[in-house]
Amino acid sequence: MFVRQAIGAAAGAALLLLLAPSAVARTASFDEVTVDPTGTVATDGTVTLSGTYRCTGAAGPVFVSSSVSQGDPRVRHAIGGSSAVCDGAEHRWTNSEKRAPGTLAQGAAHVEATVMELSGSGLPLPTFHASTERDITVAVS
Repeated sequence: MFVRQAIGAAAGAALLLLLAPSAVARTASFDEVTVDPTGTVATDGTVTLSGTYRCTGAAGPVFVSSSVSQGDPRVRHAIGGSSAVCDGAEHRWTNSEKRAPGTLAQGAAHVEATVMELSGSGLPLPTFHASTERDITVAVS
């Protein structure tokens, strides 16, 4: 009898999992940030990086920050920061920063992007929603 109950419970759980994914997908919330595989550098030194983000549950201002390194991984260059909306939908982000010409060249580079919220009363403290790193290709624009 115990074996039949266990098999019945397992079958019921499997059926529930098969029927539930659409409900889970509609209610699941998660924070993420991506980096596009290509960034650009203009002849005047302006570096542009982009990607997507998704976040929820923010009470304070939220930003997408990015940085890039090329050659020496210990040297990172901050590339702008853009406002973010944490409504659970996927959004595009684009950050640009004018650097000295020659700071970044055409070729391989490494990017880090972070979705960060400033929250709290008094001195705002950072709350990190998502972060990612990716190797990209820098193209001259």
